[in-house]
Amino acid sequence: MKERQIDYKLVNLVLFILIIYLIYQTSSFWLGVVSILKSILLPFFIAFIIAYVLNIMVSSLVRRNVPRWFSIIVVLGVCVFVVGLLSYLVAPVFVEQITNLFNGIISFFKEITLKYNIEFSDIQHQLSTTFNDTLEKMGSYVSNGAINLIGIGVNILSGFFIVLAATIYFLIDMDKIEKKVKRFWIKKNKRIYLYLSLVNKELKNYLSGFLKIIIISFIEYIILYSLIGHPNAFMLGTLASFGNFIPYFGGIITNLIAAITAFVISPELFIKTIIIFIVFSSVDGYIINPLVYGKSNQIHPLIIIISVFAGGILGGFIGIIFALPIAIIILSTYNFFKTDINKIGKRKFSSYK
Repeated sequence: MKERQIDYKLVNLVLFILIIYLIYQTSSFWLGVVSILKSILLPFFIAFIIAYVLNIMVSSLVRRNVPRWFSIIVVLGVCVFVVGLLSYLVAPVFVEQITNLFNGIISFFKEITLKYNIEFSDIQHQLSTTFNDTLEKMGSYVSNGAINLIGIGVNILSGFFIVLAATIYFLIDMDKIEKKVKRFWIKKNKRIYLYLSLVNKELKNYLSGFLKIIIISFIEYIILYSLIGHPNAFMLGTLASFGNFIPYFGGIITNLIAAITAFVISPELFIKTIIIFIVFSSVDGYIINPLVYGKSNQIHPLIIIISVFAGGILGGFIGIIFALPIAIIILSTYNFFKTDINKIGKRKFSSYK
């Protein structure tokens, strides 16, 4: 009799199902291990991201014939100075203005309730509770014109110093890391090296432009809101700056807050605020942003909105921040391998005929 041949596909399928079942049964153990690894590796991942971003500024100085070691000192010195200034001078002003901002939003809902007899009591109560909790927490971190280190947990402080130290080491060695990666992939697979170079170039173009936009927005809106006499000019300038982390929606939220607080103060200020964000939103969108970003990273607005929405669902606020860089990586990947993808599609289509 002819011996029956072993169906290896069936055996592989059974083994695969068995492995999935064992992983599921021991999920509590693996999740614990993953959680521990995440806690250990997360500070170094954050440090690498920060070093990667700061290296863009270092490289910019190096291209201007500034020695790399001196460029690193300058960039780190500026970062430490800015953080120190924000901690010592800006933090108390920030808390004061955000208090005024919260009070203005609550007053807005009260005024609408009285004028138009629309019931907002539940919203007012929820906003008041949320704002008071937020202010209490912020107050515990800010004391006597500076960040109160006593109010910050030991774990947060230790994590901060680990990230800081790792960032410095990564930044010092970033040039060497890039050269090692380059040499490795040139020897291993030149096509993969070209792909990684394209992604690296697109990300650096985006991050370089993004850093400039943050600084421009901060200065631009503080000056504009100060000129029209808005009492929350600094706060709104800060929100406009960091609103760039959330494409489209960040700007809408900032403008909405500016309009609400201006409405409570006076009709004249409200009209001026509306004019500012209508005019300068267009200036930012059609003049400043294209000039800063150039022709690189031209992404369709629909893709940006979908990316932000998906990032928010999958990763919350952190997911929103990383949504656009990830979208750039995906688009760069598609553009690089587009020819291969089209070839595979044609083969499959011809096989169905």
